[in-house]
Amino acid sequence: MAKPYFSTALIALTLSSTVAVAQDTGTTSDLDMGVPLQKGERPLGERYLKETFNDWQLACIASQLEQDPCSMLQLMLDPNGQPMAEITLFRLAEGPAAAAATVIVPLETLLPAQMTIAIGDNLGKRYGYEYCTPVGCVAQIGLTEEDIALMKAEDEAVVSIVPAPAPDQRIDLRLSLSGFTAAYNVVDVVEN
Repeated sequence: MAKPYFSTALIALTLSSTVAVAQDTGTTSDLDMGVPLQKGERPLGERYLKETFNDWQLACIASQLEQDPCSMLQLMLDPNGQPMAEITLFRLAEGPAAAAATVIVPLETLLPAQMTIAIGDNLGKRYGYEYCTPVGCVAQIGLTEEDIALMKAEDEAVVSIVPAPAPDQRIDLRLSLSGFTAAYNVVDVVEN
């Protein structure tokens, strides 16, 4: 019984809203009639891969800007070869950080244990998480000129996280640096 009532109420609300718009404006010419998409045009906000540099991709967001904003992207795999985490990175124009990155890890990550990133044979740095979404938990990190120089010189980095169900264990995710320099040279520079 509730379902037909809801449908009838929704139709009545929609009709009364349409009549109210026509009465308020005197015409329906103020309505947004839409703009047809051109063949091959992406919907605004859609993420697409523009170019690949070995293990790094240039991921862009469709926008109304002259040039779509792009960042470097790599999916990190778990020990079984399944996607587990994601890193996106772009350069910064000025400041203590040469680049900014967003790392998204699974929801069942032990947040107080933080995340570490070790580039090559270096001990690495520890980073905190900012927030969690239904997709995963997010760390927004800054990378110094020294970090970037190491990433250009090394073959891989290791991103380590701790699973909440097993706080005595650590999962090491391989972050390939193959193609890093080429991608970094073309990725957007963002004013901060």
